[in-house]
Amino acid sequence: MNMKNLRKWVAVLMLLALVVGSFSFAGSAQAAGSSGQLIVINKKTNKLAFFDNGKLKSTFPVATGKTNDLTPEGKFKIVNKIKNRPYYTDGIAGGDPKNPLGDRWLGLEVGSTYGTTYAIHGNNNENSIGKYVSAGCIRMHNDDIRGLFEQVDRGTYAVITSSSLSFEQIAAKNGYSLNVTDKFTGKVFVNGKLQTVKDDILMIDSRLYMPLREGLELLGGTVNWNAKTMTVTSKVGSKTIVHKAKSSTAKVNGKSVNMTASRFVGNKLYIPLRDVSKLSGYTVKWYGKDNMVSLIAPK
Repeated sequence: MNMKNLRKWVAVLMLLALVVGSFSFAGSAQAAGSSGQLIVINKKTNKLAFFDNGKLKSTFPVATGKTNDLTPEGKFKIVNKIKNRPYYTDGIAGGDPKNPLGDRWLGLEVGSTYGTTYAIHGNNNENSIGKYVSAGCIRMHNDDIRGLFEQVDRGTYAVITSSSLSFEQIAAKNGYSLNVTDKFTGKVFVNGKLQTVKDDILMIDSRLYMPLREGLELLGGTVNWNAKTMTVTSKVGSKTIVHKAKSSTAKVNGKSVNMTASRFVGNKLYIPLRDVSKLSGYTVKWYGKDNMVSLIAPK
């Protein structure tokens, strides 16, 4: 092979290496993004949630558009982070207390606007937060946006929606991976009979959690879910159980019972295993040495 052809082959191989490398990097970035950071704004509740490393880190009240169409819905990337952005319309300097944008700006790429028109930002009227008052942007309390500004990375996506779902459900629906700890790999017995559990029982914060629907159905109960009110109504033996998702109480035969708050993992509502006893009257026993859980009906 002459030198001229050799140089051509070297150039081709280098180009292939760059192409392969770019695909590998893009794949890695996409995978990391699935459980990196995510912001969710729910216009129905005027609340913002910040997820980091697969966990819900914090929630904040916000203000959104005067009418529903003003604040766009969808999934938008944060493309710039600006401190003390001037309010060009009225010539107000950045950082001025009269600046309606506050002193922090997280610009969103919406349509052909590259972080210049829509943003999550501060404000000069703290009483407006929680209301429908903006021209389209998402307003936050100044102290809140300053804290969020320091944590959120450029390139993070913000999901804007109007939904009755929980923040965790919205995140999961948009492909965000929520972290849990360990899956329980032991055996579950109900009244001495080994049960097949379709959904994972999870160890979260040193507690065993089981999917509420499947857990109560394993005990012979019926479960009805009201998506509008986010409420479960279940009948287990002589017990009628009513529980609102993520609440730390439930009503059993009309009486209030305290419990550890249920939580969503993906789209499923989970309840601590020990609280199954409180709600259903079943005795719950954990045999750590044998990696086994036993639930026994009340006599």
